[in-house]
Amino acid sequence: MKVEISITDRQRILDHAASSRDEVCGLLLGDVGRIARVRPCANVSDIPARRFELDPAALIAAWREGRAGGPRVIGHYHSHPTGDARPSATDAAEAAADGAIWVIAAAGQVMAWRAVAAGAVHGRFDPVALSVVAG
Repeated sequence: MKVEISITDRQRILDHAASSRDEVCGLLLGDVGRIARVRPCANVSDIPARRFELDPAALIAAWREGRAGGPRVIGHYHSHPTGDARPSATDAAEAAADGAIWVIAAAGQVMAWRAVAAGAVHGRFDPVALSVVAG
């Protein structure tokens, strides 16, 4: 699988990740094969230094916008401030096998993954080729 992201949105994710020592997170909006927009969200986790939890109000609002004709939620991004851009065992334990795109930023790198049953990484994620395009 391949997913396009604009160089601008890729940089927004990297800048958001660099802005905090805690994990940051946000939504990926678009359609199959294309991230049209990234939307930073609050990390409402009780332990944001090691985990992320998207603000439920932001997620619900984005779902509503998608149902009203706007770009759909196709996944989310988060950072690993002290790790790498591969999914952690914690990510795998918390991910549903729903086909959502997970973009992870760490150490100046951005990688994409798809949450699936029996994935190649931790039994939950398959790698996704992230194609950076102008925009």
